[in-house]
Amino acid sequence: MKPIAIKDLSENFIETISKEWMLITAGTLNSFNTMTANWGGVGYLWNKPVVFVFVRPERYTFEFTEKCDCFTLSFLGNENKHIHKICGSKSGREVDKVKETGLKPVVTEAGNITFEQSRLTLECRKLYSGVMNEESFIDANSLKQWYNESYGSLHHIYVAEITGVWVKE
Repeated sequence: MKPIAIKDLSENFIETISKEWMLITAGTLNSFNTMTANWGGVGYLWNKPVVFVFVRPERYTFEFTEKCDCFTLSFLGNENKHIHKICGSKSGREVDKVKETGLKPVVTEAGNITFEQSRLTLECRKLYSGVMNEESFIDANSLKQWYNESYGSLHHIYVAEITGVWVKE
């Protein structure tokens, strides 16, 4: 993987996140977890390039995201949807996702985890963490549709500065 400047990103992140999906990964090479996500975004906030992602506290990755200052977003390309399906449906508490998917972990210069299969990785440093609350929903239909007994609790929201961008060579 080679680093590129943030200004050189040309992704349509609405399409990429919603259709290709991403892996949120936090931890160290000795102890990390990854999960599939397709809710989030990329933008500019507090004079910094940022991402925002959502993680439910039931997810094993949540523990790692809470403990660590940094995480990565790895985009594997549509050809690796099978990896996303496993990482989005199985818990790292019960299965070794690396073994089950064939993911090949790579440690960035900053010590964060991405994967050899990643075509694009965003390294991120947390700036803000908050919990969604029912009272703040203006659209009651979204609350009813996405937050009920079959889906789980309200997400934690992370806003993080993009500190590095890596692309597959």
